[in-house]
Amino acid sequence: MIKYLTAALLGAAVLLAGCNTMAGMGKDIKAGGEKLEKAADR
Repeated sequence: MIKYLTAALLGAAVLLAGCNTMAGMGKDIKAGGEKLEKAADR
């Protein structure tokens, strides 16, 4: 029982960390796209 609980908690931690990473990556991509748009407008 303890093995299953430990595995579930570790899995949840990995998934939550992955969500934060993906959100940060999305913001970086958006910022890069905005810079490209500004450069194209010149």
